[in-house]
Amino acid sequence: MLGGQLRRMREAAGISRADAGWQIRASESKVSRMELGRVGFKERDVSDLLELYGMADTDERFRLMELARAANNPGWWSRYGDVMPSWFTNYVGLEVAAALIRTYEVMFVPGLLQTEEYARAMVQLGKSSFLPHQEVDQRVELRVTRQQILTRANPARLWVVIDESVLHRPVGGEKVLRAQIEHLIMWSQQPNITLQVMPFSSVGYAGAGGAFSLLRFPEGDLPDIVYIEHAASALYLDKLDEVDEVDEYVAIMEGLTISAAPVSATEGLLKEALARI
Repeated sequence: MLGGQLRRMREAAGISRADAGWQIRASESKVSRMELGRVGFKERDVSDLLELYGMADTDERFRLMELARAANNPGWWSRYGDVMPSWFTNYVGLEVAAALIRTYEVMFVPGLLQTEEYARAMVQLGKSSFLPHQEVDQRVELRVTRQQILTRANPARLWVVIDESVLHRPVGGEKVLRAQIEHLIMWSQQPNITLQVMPFSSVGYAGAGGAFSLLRFPEGDLPDIVYIEHAASALYLDKLDEVDEVDEYVAIMEGLTISAAPVSATEGLLKEALARI
């Protein structure tokens, strides 16, 4: 939010990034990263830029300086830094700020809808022989704590499309899977959660490919973001830099919601999967 505000003020004042960088004793690229929210903010730098851009409104100046202080405060997830890769730390922060999250998953139940037992089985997949018990506990706790965005006073809206195979993959064993599907039935009845299943009978959507998430934020200063997770890294696409790519993923998600079984069929499909276990 702060980066977007600074960018608009600089452009309105007709000042180049190079000149802004000179004002705060930094490079043009540093100013660019500040405006994209990809680096931290020094309060002195923000104050100097506001001076350069002619910010005369005392109340607005105070608000922007408060944003600068808040931007540097670590979130609750920072305490999991030892078990969370840096590329995922960014995502958790964005997830907390998002008003709408749309997710497509082809292999597993999305983390925001996992039970603790399912999450534990996921954390241990292929790693049970070398992950310390304490680290497993921390990873599971992080995943479960992330779900508070769905139950807070102003909950995020979550729209999920999962492949039907997710409901048959015995992560953690049949007992864990059964509890997980019952958990999905409960979540699907919440007003801020929409869950759809891509049935085996559907050919899906041609451009879908692998799993991805779309995040939309309540403030116009933050662009839509596409998040694609890989085995040891993640790709972030945003509306400021990759407009065409983001629009393509938006179109893919809309295609998936059309190709999937309607929301009214979700509970029936979940109960059918439960009956087969």
